[in-house]
Amino acid sequence: MAASDAPNGDVLIRNAFGSVLAFLILLLIGVLAFSIRLFSVIKYESVIHEFDPYFNYRVTQFLTKNGIYDFWNWFDDRTWYPLGRVIGGTVYPGLTLTAGTLYWFLHSLNIPLSVETVCVFTAPIFSAFASWATYLLTKEIKGVGAGLTAAALLAMVPSYISRSVAGSYDNEAVAIFALIFTFYLYIKTLNTGSLFYATLNSLSYFYMVCSWGGYTFIINLIPMHVLLCIVTGRYSSRLYIAYAPLVILGTLLAALVPVVGFNAVMTSEHFASFLVFIIIHVVALVYYIKGILSPKMFKVALALVVSIGLAVCCAMVAVIIALVASSPTKGWSGRSLSLLDPTYASKYIPIIASVSEHQPPTWPSYFMDINVLAFLIPAGIIACFSPLSDASLFAVLYIVLSVYFSGVMVRLMLVLAPAACILSGIALSQAFDVFTRSIKFQLPSLSDHSHIDARDASSENVVLDDTIKTDKNEDTPKERMTKRSKKKEKEPVEKPPTKFQIKKRLSVLPFEASIIAVILLVLLVAFYVVHCVWAAAEAYSAPSIVLTSHSNDGLHVFDDFREAYAWLSHNTDVDDKVASWWDYGYQTTAMANRTVIVDNNTWNNTHIATVGTAMSSPEKAAWEIFHSLDVKYVLVVFGGLVGYPSDDINKFLWMVRIGGGVFPHIKEPDYLRDGQYRIDSMATPTMLNCLMYKLSYYRFVETDGKAFDRVRRTEIGKKYFKLTHFEEVFTTHHWMVRIYKLKPPKNRIRGKNKKSKSKTSSTTTSKRKGTRRNPF
Repeated sequence: MAASDAPNGDVLIRNAFGSVLAFLILLLIGVLAFSIRLFSVIKYESVIHEFDPYFNYRVTQFLTKNGIYDFWNWFDDRTWYPLGRVIGGTVYPGLTLTAGTLYWFLHSLNIPLSVETVCVFTAPIFSAFASWATYLLTKEIKGVGAGLTAAALLAMVPSYISRSVAGSYDNEAVAIFALIFTFYLYIKTLNTGSLFYATLNSLSYFYMVCSWGGYTFIINLIPMHVLLCIVTGRYSSRLYIAYAPLVILGTLLAALVPVVGFNAVMTSEHFASFLVFIIIHVVALVYYIKGILSPKMFKVALALVVSIGLAVCCAMVAVIIALVASSPTKGWSGRSLSLLDPTYASKYIPIIASVSEHQPPTWPSYFMDINVLAFLIPAGIIACFSPLSDASLFAVLYIVLSVYFSGVMVRLMLVLAPAACILSGIALSQAFDVFTRSIKFQLPSLSDHSHIDARDASSENVVLDDTIKTDKNEDTPKERMTKRSKKKEKEPVEKPPTKFQIKKRLSVLPFEASIIAVILLVLLVAFYVVHCVWAAAEAYSAPSIVLTSHSNDGLHVFDDFREAYAWLSHNTDVDDKVASWWDYGYQTTAMANRTVIVDNNTWNNTHIATVGTAMSSPEKAAWEIFHSLDVKYVLVVFGGLVGYPSDDINKFLWMVRIGGGVFPHIKEPDYLRDGQYRIDSMATPTMLNCLMYKLSYYRFVETDGKAFDRVRRTEIGKKYFKLTHFEEVFTTHHWMVRIYKLKPPKNRIRGKNKKSKSKTSSTTTSKRKGTRRNPF
């Protein structure tokens, strides 16, 4: 009895040791995911990055200062003047509420961190959570080894680092964790059939809806997986439990988010889930009837159920068509149509096409963002088919859809990253398992020439090679005496090898090939690690608000953006309105605390087109447009002196296209010479006289005497001109940000007699009273 308990005790100890080791590895992965994203803080400073994070930071400041109720009812009159914006009903509150809760929790523990510090480190913290969620999801698909590998890969993948470095306080910082965790709970429910996990899945989906508009990816991917399982004959009660509560409870919870509201049941992005919901109930009814009726009665009932199901589906489709028929986009949002038709935005919605994140990626961007994972994904797909399960089928469907969407929009490389890490983790785990098993089996035969019986091989899951197997007649006398002393333990040896053991023997690779393969895999992973560290330290750690460049003189820092916003904050009135292109609206409101005309929310295309028209118009017409909007200052970004490519001159054609889409007198061909966009001497008169050209290149010839634009690599066409309706009030140190003030309107006096009388009266009164004459 003691002898039989000994192996069980060894197995328990081994399992306990493996669990502790896996837990320690997960902790190290979490530390790695957090620390690799701190290069931006170490190399620069603790500062918010990019453009959208500044709005999220401002909203979080308001939330922590005024509370949740004032946040829901906040009407912001500092943005989209004179329209304003209802913040509580137009934002996804997940990120803000998460950071605010973390801020209140830390202060309850007497840890007095500022709101900015909490916002800066929110993304690195949730990147560790996302790595752990990836482990849980991959573990449900292919086991612990694949889960640990996938978690380590996600902790370092550059595509995710680009959106989760310290300071990148954007919705994706918490949304990727919510996305992966929702998928994990769905697969967990699918594997266990537990209603408890199904409820948690709905709550996780609710958090995802609160965090990011990409929740529509979940509510379309899961129905597609359910439909695929039904078509391939994989329906089960577990599939029903995993899906039905998600649709009902998840949709009800999603409708509670103000920015979503009735869109959860009224837009085309959600209709696929309802259609599959009807289909799975029809299938469930068919399976139930099949279990209680005879085969003859079942055929009759099946025809009845299918007829009723088709009628319900047709009625559902008719209702959907009636709902969306009145919409010009058939119920789809502009961004969704851009995913389904990559040419849609460029044809009909230039405001979406103008965003660099919405452009399709290039092939080098795949190698930059996922590196060697692109080559491991096919191997992971093959591994998912041996054997194919409901969970592995979901992983294959996930990677296929994410590859398509990432090819349409570079921003969705972020959705591809978790799928690529999961499939690559499965591939690496399976490969290491095969190669190390081959090495482990053949190592005893190299160390000593003793023979191993079949029972020891099967108990340790070690594959016996045909060259090591020996016949019973070749045993030495000493070995025969040992076998006689173990009569009961000798019987299993006599059993012929099972099919599993034969399959294992065939999977053994040559020893030298296995060693070389393991070394190559280690080198591949090492190359991935080096690339990820470089991407985190150099490519994605620099904040866009502070720019740097390296030269022979050393490191140069360009802090022009904060310099300009500080000037606005200290030298303008609180109620002054600032006009700029929409890219800089969030930063102007958050850092300068001034009212802007448009910002990065881009909810009103007509308002943005008005600003674009003003920038595209001659100086006088632009002044009239800005004056009608009560604008006092105009801000432009110019990179021609230092070679900053993301300036307003490079974005100018989008201003023309967006403005021309609303105001037909703005025509793009008027700004092109033979189809080419030029700013040199061959530029068109319309281009040389527009407001954007003048505000960007005013006094530019004074810098080097030639007015050479380092971004466009040419001398400008019109070097000497004066401004009549605008005056320059501030230009930053490197000329990257230029601020102009609208000149006040002159007094309008009609008629020569009135003009002469006014002159004489003004001179007499000035002599009489000794006051200074009004220059206007």
